[in-house]
Amino acid sequence: MKKITLFSLLLISAFSVNAQEPVKVADDKKEVKKIEYNQWTVEATLGQAKGIRPYSPGYFSSSSGDFLGKPQTNSFSLTTRYMISPKFGLRAGFHFDELKNNKDNGSLPFKMQMIGFSIQGVVNANRLFDIESLGKLGLLLHGGIRVDAMTSKTENTLTTNQNFNNSEYNGGFILGVTPQYRFSKKMALQFDVSYQNNIRQHFNWDGSSAAPNSNLSAQMLTTSFGLSYSIGTNDIHGDWAIVKENTLALEEIEALEKRMDSMETLMNDTDKDGVADYLDQENNSTAGVTVDSRGKMVDLNKNGVPDEMERYFNTSSKDASKTDAVNRFINDGYVSVYFDTGKTKPTSISIEGIEFIKTYMKNNPSKSIVIFGHADEVTQTANNDRLATERALSVKDILVRSGIRAARLFIASDSDDSSGDKKTSDSRKLVKRVTFKILD
Repeated sequence: MKKITLFSLLLISAFSVNAQEPVKVADDKKEVKKIEYNQWTVEATLGQAKGIRPYSPGYFSSSSGDFLGKPQTNSFSLTTRYMISPKFGLRAGFHFDELKNNKDNGSLPFKMQMIGFSIQGVVNANRLFDIESLGKLGLLLHGGIRVDAMTSKTENTLTTNQNFNNSEYNGGFILGVTPQYRFSKKMALQFDVSYQNNIRQHFNWDGSSAAPNSNLSAQMLTTSFGLSYSIGTNDIHGDWAIVKENTLALEEIEALEKRMDSMETLMNDTDKDGVADYLDQENNSTAGVTVDSRGKMVDLNKNGVPDEMERYFNTSSKDASKTDAVNRFINDGYVSVYFDTGKTKPTSISIEGIEFIKTYMKNNPSKSIVIFGHADEVTQTANNDRLATERALSVKDILVRSGIRAARLFIASDSDDSSGDKKTSDSRKLVKRVTFKILD
């Protein structure tokens, strides 16, 4: 039960991780905010896009002697990003690229314009790999799909068809990595490298129609610099803000476990009477005997013997199996005879308790009984043993005069009974008594 309850609490806490409202912890009234980082970011980049392949003969992006070719500024993007959690988010944006030859690379002149839209997933690698100790340095990983409207701006010639002013829609997958450097509270400088692989592209990058062996396949590499701006009330850029999620602190979990342990203990029912121990004022009531809401066996006539036991004994006293239950009831001290302070004469309501023992003894002629006398600690200790013995003798005398042979009755003294609080009058009444034990 404790594990299920604790698990439920922890499950509720995890489920509410995307809530914007503060969550209150009941015990200490502490307010724990779920998200304390800016989730929205606007990003703009400017750089170079290079079509890797396909090209028709005479066209290429870089001459054979160049490593990457001379740089061009022919790519622009404007995107927005929303971080669903501190580690994972979504990015959507528009792109414009204009691929063309460098005058010095020896390629025939060409121009391809692309206007595109992309949707990508983004990972904050610093948080994913727990490397936030890098300070102002950051790293994003991204990947998704991109769709472009490609329009050839390469002039047709007498010998070639470059699809001048013709357009088609193409698309594929895009993957990239974005190192970052935060230079102000909410702004960061980005350097991005992205690789695009189109799975639908009928044009070569120079504008001509692709050959059958390279149809529907193309690659492009984009490198760019840009800025990202974090939008929100947090003073620090969302990619670097200290994140405080709505999770239970270790000490709060330990406190909950202790409370669960305490609740389990309180809900125990030692005597199986249907009343939890923390409400039970009589934790050793006899099984099967009716109890009240406080766990005390019902004794409406206040004679020291629960009413149900009286009825049970009177109707079933000759049944051996049921007599064993009555024996346990008597031996556990549920049949008592009470006395006023310093007195040896039983109180008037206690006569029925003596009557109960008398009936038992007559119905079980082979049994003997020990009569225990008790006294509370208020009386002088030196006199307690004498007082307890005299109380036991008083009860014995009544039983003998009722027809029970004296040889079946034995006397014992338990003088100081400290089971109750001697400062409480009600507790003292309970220890000024005589109890009984059946001898087999």
